[in-house]
Amino acid sequence: MKVPFLLCCFLGSMSLVNAQSLETISGTVTGEDDIENIHVINKTSKRFTTTNANGAFFIAAKLHDTIVFSAIQYTTQEIIIDVPILTSKSMHVNLNEEVNQLNEVIVGKILTGNLMLDIGNATGEPEINFYDVGIPGYMGKRATKAERQLSQAKSGILHTVANGISGRTKMLKAHVALEKNDKLITQIRQRLSDDFFSEHPLSEFKQMDFWYFCSESPDFITRCKTRKDIEILQYLNEKYAVYIKNIKSE
Repeated sequence: MKVPFLLCCFLGSMSLVNAQSLETISGTVTGEDDIENIHVINKTSKRFTTTNANGAFFIAAKLHDTIVFSAIQYTTQEIIIDVPILTSKSMHVNLNEEVNQLNEVIVGKILTGNLMLDIGNATGEPEINFYDVGIPGYMGKRATKAERQLSQAKSGILHTVANGISGRTKMLKAHVALEKNDKLITQIRQRLSDDFFSEHPLSEFKQMDFWYFCSESPDFITRCKTRKDIEILQYLNEKYAVYIKNIKSE
């Protein structure tokens, strides 16, 4: 009677070991919007990948690992690896579209926070052109929000000194520089900022300064344009090490 008991114990221990070893899970993601470059993160083992154009991906995981699916256009979703997923070594996730809702109650046409819907619901009249009423005025390009904030921060001696000491002026200059930079750095910020700074914490001002530092690097375009997110993250990791070293040497 002892032999079967010992055999059961041995098989049980082997099952436990196998359950704790990493397995390659293949998966697919579906959604209403673009399903390429969805972030697939094993939050437990700190592994990372992205989906291809068909929403497919591969990631290493073990039992009870938490897999996070994240993208700007979708609501973040977490899946815990259970026995059926581990046994089949496959999973399918359907992501829900992210639609921002406005907190305020608006009288009249309802604005949903969805840009395409709100364009149709908007009823505002066009602004009066000063030439329509015979008043000459400036017809150049309208300043961006960051440019207006920078102009306000630099207006007046007291404002200039106070904002200079607090670092606000420098931060706003970084905002303006990023706004004028090409579309690539903006796309990278939108896709990777949350994931990157969760592992590489920096203050709000330092974050903007870091993006400016990366975009001004001579190898920025060649290392990041048309590259996969995982390659761009590798580049950001390298730049982060240099950036921190520069800060410490100041």
